[in-house]
Amino acid sequence: MVIVVAEGAGQDLIAKSMNLADTHDASGNKLLLDVGLWLCHKIKEHFKKKANSPITLKYIDPTYMIRAVPSNASDNVYCSLLAHSAIHGAMAGYTGFTVAPVNGRHAYIPFYRITERQNKVVITDRMWARVLCSTNQPCFLSHEDVEKAGQDDEEPNVPLVEGDNSLIKASPLL
Repeated sequence: MVIVVAEGAGQDLIAKSMNLADTHDASGNKLLLDVGLWLCHKIKEHFKKKANSPITLKYIDPTYMIRAVPSNASDNVYCSLLAHSAIHGAMAGYTGFTVAPVNGRHAYIPFYRITERQNKVVITDRMWARVLCSTNQPCFLSHEDVEKAGQDDEEPNVPLVEGDNSLIKASPLL
């Protein structure tokens, strides 16, 4: 399960549990407490009390990991559409879902459908190269890594088009 919490959320809960007063920076802006660390601590604390509930919890602060380049107008529109779809789903009473484009339309996808099998990212694929290029991330693959990945491919060579337009001509039946 993935829990996403917006920066600034739960400030009243954090202040109450830690007995902290509102603090402000030099320009008078309210300083926000780290809700991620606080929530992580509270979840671990909760599951420590339950003897038969082991938990593995990883806290990732994505502040500097989301992208390597500034967002553009297309990113802003896309994120707004995702946010609107998520809010509409939550207001309709749905829980345990995420939103994503499916066949050109935004759909509610249950978490169990996302986690039922593991997808692999092929880091020698052109699509991954496009991701690295568009986010200005370096590629750490050496030529030997790419060559080895090419030898490890186990996918059968199946033609995409069958019949008269096929690139591979099927042998006639005897």
